[in-house]
Amino acid sequence: MSSTAPPVLPRLRSLLDDLPAYRPGRPAALGDAGKLSANENPHPPLPSVLDAVAAAAASLNRYPDPACGAITQALAERHDVGIEQIAVGAGSVALCQQLVFATAGPGDEVLFAWRSFEAYPIVTRMGDATPRQVPLTAGGEHDLDAMGAAIGPATRLVFVCNPNNPTGRIVDAARLATFVGAVPADVLVVIDEAYIEFVRDADAASGCDLLAERPNVCVLRTFSKAFGLAGLRIGYAVAHPAIAAALRKTTTPFAVSAVAQLAAVGSLAAEDELMERVDAVVAGRERIFGALRAQGWSVMPSEANFVWVADDGRADRLVDGCREAGLSVRSFPGEGVRVTVGAPQANEQLIEAAAAAIEPVVRTSTGLPR
Repeated sequence: MSSTAPPVLPRLRSLLDDLPAYRPGRPAALGDAGKLSANENPHPPLPSVLDAVAAAAASLNRYPDPACGAITQALAERHDVGIEQIAVGAGSVALCQQLVFATAGPGDEVLFAWRSFEAYPIVTRMGDATPRQVPLTAGGEHDLDAMGAAIGPATRLVFVCNPNNPTGRIVDAARLATFVGAVPADVLVVIDEAYIEFVRDADAASGCDLLAERPNVCVLRTFSKAFGLAGLRIGYAVAHPAIAAALRKTTTPFAVSAVAQLAAVGSLAAEDELMERVDAVVAGRERIFGALRAQGWSVMPSEANFVWVADDGRADRLVDGCREAGLSVRSFPGEGVRVTVGAPQANEQLIEAAAAAIEPVVRTSTGLPR
């Protein structure tokens, strides 16, 4: 019996052999309502935004504006900067990749806290640069002292995820200003603020406050989270004109669809109404945090649209309990579980599933939950 030799395939880059693929949030048995694993906004776009999307769909035979003119102008006005300081991309993760391409290459290092946004090490490796990870503190926060000490001659780019994904912890304004002030001027500091609209801590940092005095600061924002446009892929950077120009040079032509551009413009016009929904998500976050803490889970305070449950040996029980209830959450084995805030009914189902999963509570000699 003859055997067929395996086909000869095109040669691929060797770095792909051990490059992890980005893991999207898992689907849930209850459908989208039970998907608490992807940090999506549970609310659909506003009717006015859907009208803008429908209008844009009539011109799908045309290329989108490659300069993203209308949304660039709207964002420049929103942040009180020149249009030359705005760069729009296909989601903030695409801008992360472009920033690596623009600043780093073989022999260069990209520095970030860990655990943090899963895309950072992936886009770094794709850019032939070396990821340099600095552990978070025991409280799930950026260790800025350690990050500062880790910056060396090979460092080209530093990511600061604020609030941090997946722990939800923030860097306050004073600490961030001190950190950025000590970073060499030729190293780019990217402050990734994908969840900034959910922050309620008055001491939290805003990267835009540093732009005027620090040309090596770049701020990333997205329309995927608070604005509920995750399916359209649109985000933006606010930076020194030279950095924004580099982002425009490294983008894929026509990367941001006309539908996404018009939806983003419409969302900014309806921002007050959208922020009412954000307030509802924040209320849901506090409801989940308080309930899970009262149940005995090792849950951390969060300033994002999710909460982080540190793994104290019981995280698998939480994941399994949610799955049995038809819910999906994001598990980081050995580290913790990230739970996205959903619609009120899903939040209550999550709380009930967590309560069932934690029993019987393992108690220490003091009689308190472990």
